[in-house]
Amino acid sequence: MPDATTLDTTAAADLAALADLTAEEARVFVTTMTQVAAGEAPESSLSLALLALSQILVTGARLGAVEDVIPAERFEPDDGPDADLSGLRGGLANVFEGLDEYADLVDPVTSAEVTTGAISNDIAIVAAALDHGLRHYTAGKRIEALWWWQFSYLSDWGERAAMGLRVLQGLLAHIRLDADDDLVAEAEFDALHP
Repeated sequence: MPDATTLDTTAAADLAALADLTAEEARVFVTTMTQVAAGEAPESSLSLALLALSQILVTGARLGAVEDVIPAERFEPDDGPDADLSGLRGGLANVFEGLDEYADLVDPVTSAEVTTGAISNDIAIVAAALDHGLRHYTAGKRIEALWWWQFSYLSDWGERAAMGLRVLQGLLAHIRLDADDDLVAEAEFDALHP
């Protein structure tokens, strides 16, 4: 039977591995969404955002599935000002112009109150939380970073990512399934009669 020291060492190694994986996924998300916001692939913007949000939600689910991460210090050290992501938010609003805003519930568990949301804002909130954790991670504070990512996933960015994903999936479904009946009939005819 393993002793407590072995269990502590194994648990610490598991948390370190989770922190490394989360940092990598956070970097990929922020990079991908920065490229989308810059308009680098306008024809794939919806698809890239859908994939990025889906992947980061898998990362978030891992964070939600583990026990609460408790940092050694009971306060979060000040690592300086948060990154200014207004450019990301603005770029995404331009990319998703006309599609950005949607109807949202304030809290689907406790209230039926309707409000509005924006895909660009959802993605910027996720990116800001991930970037904040990355600053702790880069400073060598893996557990602090993991705590931040877990806390902010449960309190904020997980919900925003899920809502943004839902809206993007709905948009793609409308784009692909709400086709003009005449165009669909012509395409079917052309496919059957080459």
